[in-house]
Amino acid sequence: MDHQPKFFENLSGTGKAIGVLTSGGDAQGMNAAVRAVVRMGIYVKAKVYFVYEGYQGMVDGGDNIVEVSWESVSSILQVGGTVIGSARCKSFRTREGRLQAACNLVQRGITNLCVIGGDGSLTGANLFREEWSGLLEELAQKGKIDEEAVKKYAYLNIVGMVGSIDNDFCGTDMTIGTDSALHRIIEVVDAIMTTAQSHQRTFVLEVMGRHCGYLALVSALACGADWVFIPEYPPEEGWEDSMCVKLSENRARKKRLNIIIVAEGAIDCHNKPITSEKVKDLVVQRLGFDTRVTILGHVQRGGTPSAFDRILASRMGVEAVLALLEATPDTPACVVSLSGNQAVRLPLMECVQMTQEVQKAMDEGRFVEAVRLRGRSFENNLNTYKLLSQKKPDAELPKTNFNVAVLNVGAPAAGMNAAVRAAVRVGITEGHKMFAVIDGFEGFARGKIKEISWGDVGGWTGQGGSILGTKRTLPAKYLEKIADQMRTNNINALMVIGGFEAYESCLQLHEARSCFEEFCVPICVLPATISNNVPGTDFSIGADTALNAIVETCDRIKQSASGTKRRVFIIETMGGYCGYLANMGALAAGADAAYIFEEQFDIRELQANVEHLTEKMKTSIQRGLVLRNENCNENYTTDFIYQLYSEEGKGVFDCRKNVLGHMQQGGAPSPFDRNFGTKISAKAMQWISKKLKETYRKGKVFANTDDSVCLLGMRRRNLVFQPVAELKNETDFVHRIPMEQWWLKLRPLMKILAKYKTSYDVSDSGQLEHVAMHSPKEAETGAI
Repeated sequence: MDHQPKFFENLSGTGKAIGVLTSGGDAQGMNAAVRAVVRMGIYVKAKVYFVYEGYQGMVDGGDNIVEVSWESVSSILQVGGTVIGSARCKSFRTREGRLQAACNLVQRGITNLCVIGGDGSLTGANLFREEWSGLLEELAQKGKIDEEAVKKYAYLNIVGMVGSIDNDFCGTDMTIGTDSALHRIIEVVDAIMTTAQSHQRTFVLEVMGRHCGYLALVSALACGADWVFIPEYPPEEGWEDSMCVKLSENRARKKRLNIIIVAEGAIDCHNKPITSEKVKDLVVQRLGFDTRVTILGHVQRGGTPSAFDRILASRMGVEAVLALLEATPDTPACVVSLSGNQAVRLPLMECVQMTQEVQKAMDEGRFVEAVRLRGRSFENNLNTYKLLSQKKPDAELPKTNFNVAVLNVGAPAAGMNAAVRAAVRVGITEGHKMFAVIDGFEGFARGKIKEISWGDVGGWTGQGGSILGTKRTLPAKYLEKIADQMRTNNINALMVIGGFEAYESCLQLHEARSCFEEFCVPICVLPATISNNVPGTDFSIGADTALNAIVETCDRIKQSASGTKRRVFIIETMGGYCGYLANMGALAAGADAAYIFEEQFDIRELQANVEHLTEKMKTSIQRGLVLRNENCNENYTTDFIYQLYSEEGKGVFDCRKNVLGHMQQGGAPSPFDRNFGTKISAKAMQWISKKLKETYRKGKVFANTDDSVCLLGMRRRNLVFQPVAELKNETDFVHRIPMEQWWLKLRPLMKILAKYKTSYDVSDSGQLEHVAMHSPKEAETGAI
């Protein structure tokens, strides 16, 4: 994409005043958004004000509206909830209350508002904006402000960010707080699974979501729940029988636990509530299973925000300030949203109207319509869950006579097992025989191949590492033996799940087709690596889990020094030559600098960073954090940087260093990785089925075109299949990284939030778009 970079230096906020408030229910990540708005606002020379206690503080005025400095938002990034408070406010619903609020804002010259809250809070902000000029005139008539103020502050600009754990706002794939709430739910599910397996129990888990089933649906996908109840998709008449049959079948298959997830707003097709107690009683009465109910409640709102939420909120906060700077009197109030992996701006009221349409459709029993209105992401999740949760009787399954093999290649990454599970189950649903290859291409050459059934992959979603076993060995040295095994086992297609080695392996198989006809079959690569260094995709399975591990450790390391003198931590992350983990970890943990291979640095820059940190440490700032990617520079090692900072910081701060190592590779997969792995794997298996049908001629499969060896990746807004042969041109094979990496655009963001002067390219920032209704045929988004 050749756009001329457009930098925001000409978007000066001098003379502008921005008020930031959080309203409605709290959500993890709100503080990260507040921090980004404050620091970006100060960076563009605007005055920034906290409005404490939401709209109530705006109405009450006084000490509730306070100008803030850069340091005011220090050390809040990792704190859950909202440090500026949130409250439901009845008085703001009256014109009298809004009049008072307008008076309080005008007295401080605030005509730009950044509102972080749910649809109710944002609707209130829009009404306030529409009434603004009338309110000012009334204030002037009452003598509370002069005519000059009416002219000077004639317009109120509003930008919203959606902070809601329910992800119930139309127009955005993810709202701030949703990913963290999923983390809380999955932590509980993982803990429950061990106790349930010990006792052969059934657990009914009630999660939040009075009007929206997103949390219930995604957590059901992420833990492979037996049944899920959500308000948008009530079960069919007679669901009680179907559910009990399924639960007893699973027990008969030696499955020791059953998990049923119920959204608090779940209903049946007659709009009658389905409660967790009702489900429990049903299981006990009909099946006599030992059944327990766990209601998660406000646990889901609590805790520290996930890496995803911190990055999302930081990106949205910066985008919100840009939107306020660019706003004109004619710009409608907008909301900053996420579409796939791209920030977009949407008219606030269009989103609110569509959100209300969903509720209306549900009230009227138009449930198919309600699911469609929820958006592509929701619809895909539901379809994937339906595909994976219930095995059709063998008599109903199609029979294709195709054999498909699945294998893992390269280093293990959290989420690989979820991808294998989805591949096996979708493959069986499509009528194929599924084979698992043990220990990658090395195992393939040795004939370690076995048929794998639906039940064999039960419970795999929450397992870290690689159950199939994985090796870094590339197929080149075993081509003949692998071809033999393909022929012996009559393998008609391959799904290869792994990192850069998986991509290289498929290139080698593609190139070997001229010598070995056995490789003329559909082959699909799913990127799975913590380094996120595979070309053709913005995200790889496993990178989110690694990022969370880094961020949690950074939080702990920073906390370890609380109460001691000023201290700077130098932390080394993995990633080979790819700086993704260091850069995004730095953004999510609030680091002062991140050294990466993609952005060369020299001793002068190191010196400037040390001086910058020394100046910061002379203020009220107590902690410094510096991340370094393991291969960013062969001479400026972690030890060197540690010694440099130690020497230069003498008398101001002391230094500590940490090498995080393989801790980043282990652990249970995050909700994002479970879901992303599941969804892209299901989509890849459907692509393989399509290719098998297309290339089946005269009793055999023969695929020799470039587009029959593809990598499935997330590109900006969509999941796309790209021939590996074409991706060669986008790859730096020496350093094993893509030549262009989207996240480098977020580097200036990290620097701005760490108080550096830098240029930020805004040509890619969200232009105001309209809320698009999608047709079912549209390409799926990869957002979870």
